[in-house]
Amino acid sequence: MKPFGYQAPPSPAAAVALVAGRPGAAFLAGGTNLIDLMKLGVAAPDLLVDVTGLLPDVIEHTAEGGDGGQGRGLRIGAGVRNSDLAADPRVRAGYPVLAQAVLAGASGQLRNAATVGGNLLQRTRCPYFQDVTKPCNKRTPGSGCPALDGRRPERVSRPGEQRDLAILGGSPHCAATHPSDLAVALAALDAVVHVHGPAGPRAVPLSGLYRLPGGEPDRETTLGRGDLITAVEIRALAYAGNSAYRKVRDRASYAFGVVSVAAALDVDGGVVRQVRLALGAVAPLPWRARAAERVLTGRPATAEWFGRAADAELAAADPLPGNAFKVTLARNVIVRMLSELAGGAS
Repeated sequence: MKPFGYQAPPSPAAAVALVAGRPGAAFLAGGTNLIDLMKLGVAAPDLLVDVTGLLPDVIEHTAEGGDGGQGRGLRIGAGVRNSDLAADPRVRAGYPVLAQAVLAGASGQLRNAATVGGNLLQRTRCPYFQDVTKPCNKRTPGSGCPALDGRRPERVSRPGEQRDLAILGGSPHCAATHPSDLAVALAALDAVVHVHGPAGPRAVPLSGLYRLPGGEPDRETTLGRGDLITAVEIRALAYAGNSAYRKVRDRASYAFGVVSVAAALDVDGGVVRQVRLALGAVAPLPWRARAAERVLTGRPATAEWFGRAADAELAAADPLPGNAFKVTLARNVIVRMLSELAGGAS
């Protein structure tokens, strides 16, 4: 165990200043991911800055005037526990995709400890990243990636470990996937993340929070040193009540996804008026399926068109030999979920 210090600053500003001024410092909230990484030797902060009591832990309505000027959205404090978010009546009724995504993650015990802010900043569960005896460009830039060695299974020590990697958005340096279920639902809802940094507060669209690996897979977000997530805001969305989250995994609980889909659908007279679609467990970040949304808007709400939309999104897929099955699986889940939502649309 590497020795580390612990401080509980009196305010968010003090916490931000402390982490910003000390490269080896890290924020600690629920700790459900950070502590695991410390045990594995993947993370080794020399100072933990506890923000548990500093982050807002309430869910409240925002001002009137959301999407289309209808209703009110929600502002979710970064300190809200995942279990409380999933149980909130406003979330369950107005944004079922969000409640379902949270309940699909981890276990009840972990959801009672994990926070919304920390959930968004989870690190990948790629086996090479979590095994310090193996090279990993995300953990140690330039060290290599066994899963991408020549993209040939005979040159990979354990080809099966390609199974859970990305089919979209990867690079020659990294194909690890983002593990958060919550972030996928928030991506579909066009969430905005509120951040307190050394220069003060700012708002970041969720679509601008994460980075694709490119040549710097160790940089996963656009956050700078000392930036602290304080809240997440979702706008009012009239048809968000007709939304759902579907996660395909190896067992019914406490398992990371192989493919997941978050969707909200607005159908009028058998025609898709609006649709929101995001994919999880297939990319290094929560993948907003904008190509599929463009294809579907104004089209018949039928399985044929849902399939065309999925094909348009997955045309950019570049799977590895060990996870090519994900392309077909993702297509099937998209079509089935949209078909179910179309059947329930008013």
